[in-house]
Amino acid sequence: MGCRREDVVWSRPRSEAQQSLSYSSLRMSSHVCGRILLRAASSTLSPLSPQWPSLTQRACLSSWGCSVSGARCSSGATMRFLSTRQDLDFQLSRVQISSILRANEQAVSIPEFDGRGLSAVRKFESNQLAANTPNEDRRSAATCLQTKGMLFGVFDGHGGWACAQAVSERLLYYVAVAMMSQRGLEELEHCMEQSRPVPPILQWYKNHGDYNYRESASLYVEHLRVFWQELLDSEEHGDGMSPPDALYYAFKRLDTDISLEAQVPHSSDLIRSTAIQVAFAGSTACVAHVGTEGIHVANAGDCRAVLGVQEEDGSWSALPLSQDHNAQNEAELERLRAQHPPSERDTVITDNRLLGILMPLRSFGDVRFKWSLELQQSVLESLESGIELDFLNLYQYTPPNYLSPPYLDVAPQLTYHSLRPQDRFLILGSDGLWDEMSSEEAVRLVGEHLSGIHLQAPVSPTERQLNLGQMQELLWKRRALAMPSLDPNAATHLIRHALGTGQYGELCQEKLASMLALPEDLARMYRDDITATVVYLNSDLVRQHR
Repeated sequence: MGCRREDVVWSRPRSEAQQSLSYSSLRMSSHVCGRILLRAASSTLSPLSPQWPSLTQRACLSSWGCSVSGARCSSGATMRFLSTRQDLDFQLSRVQISSILRANEQAVSIPEFDGRGLSAVRKFESNQLAANTPNEDRRSAATCLQTKGMLFGVFDGHGGWACAQAVSERLLYYVAVAMMSQRGLEELEHCMEQSRPVPPILQWYKNHGDYNYRESASLYVEHLRVFWQELLDSEEHGDGMSPPDALYYAFKRLDTDISLEAQVPHSSDLIRSTAIQVAFAGSTACVAHVGTEGIHVANAGDCRAVLGVQEEDGSWSALPLSQDHNAQNEAELERLRAQHPPSERDTVITDNRLLGILMPLRSFGDVRFKWSLELQQSVLESLESGIELDFLNLYQYTPPNYLSPPYLDVAPQLTYHSLRPQDRFLILGSDGLWDEMSSEEAVRLVGEHLSGIHLQAPVSPTERQLNLGQMQELLWKRRALAMPSLDPNAATHLIRHALGTGQYGELCQEKLASMLALPEDLARMYRDDITATVVYLNSDLVRQHR
């Protein structure tokens, strides 16, 4: 997610170099280059009122085909731009574009029978494309070895990547442990007491680019052990929690641990500073437990889970399995306002953001919106003065109207869907994907990618009345929908279309090249980190099971 206007408006100001960018540094098509140079030359960014382009303003990137012979900046200088296809292809060829898009691909096939039972997942495909440096999105996938089912998660960080990183490493363990039986937990504890190898809890599916907090690993194991010890002390645990209870409890417990770890002493300054970064940064999370009976989804924030359903006529429909927790969700707004005095009704949400700052209304970390001001100041002042922690500058800003904390919670919204033969796949995506396309469009793209069939609706009576020019435009749109996929990986297919869809729904090479050629200090202004995971469901086995 990152520190952007849509999420956090107390991000740091951009460098002054943005105001005098040259064409050689942008390396993109002239139409987009001209717009960005004009914007950069006439804008002054500040940490509290940045002039980031809105999603509507980002639409300027989808206007193509207009040649720009010159642009006059606020300084009065005239800049000349070329707009030739040869120039564009020289900057980013089709091979280079595909190489960038496929750099973080992942594809894993799952055995139908793993020795413990049937698997409802046939395979999954995943990919990420960064806009921030480094990427602030994370993803996780694992098979539960002590219980049944698989876990998939997408995590969208803001205020840095630290919180999303920690949650992606730890949350699935908390869910899996909560579902384990009393006997299984006793075996874990016995092995720890005897200093013997602990039975594996999860089989992780890691990508080559995945990173782990190695320095904090012992701390994470220690607190996971405390978690299962408390479950052992509970007389009601028995055979373990159900998936929805485990998901809910894991979200809440991990967020509590993140908060406590930032407040207590640690064995090293590095672990201490990491714990504080994790707590003060934030991350949304959407996690799905997929079993042969159905799918349980726990969501906190604005990541999204969507089920792809194939109807009897072969068409595709999208079934939402989560709701976005932002200012567009009226029920979420009322829930939040009801938790604070009536005098704060107009200040809890300002400019569609929590206290005018944060876009997602549920998240991990973000203790700036959970702790008292006294506790925040105490923790920040407790750091050793010799530690270089530039990130703390981001957290010195006090939110306006901070009168009755906490204003933020991580309690997930739970959804259950009983699997049917027509349920073909599940899409988990960070909000960078949903900023660019609707759930219905994403399902259609994956469905047609899966089946290889591009259904076209019959020409309607209204369309039959079109003149020749309008009919040509309609034919272009219909032709665009039937274009074959360039990517074997469905997640890559989604990302390519999210950034490169043109006026008629076709893949626009110029637009895609321009979006991918944006330099690091401008990329975040026009797109977000994008993460997509597509989970293919074993509908034949589901049919037999039912």
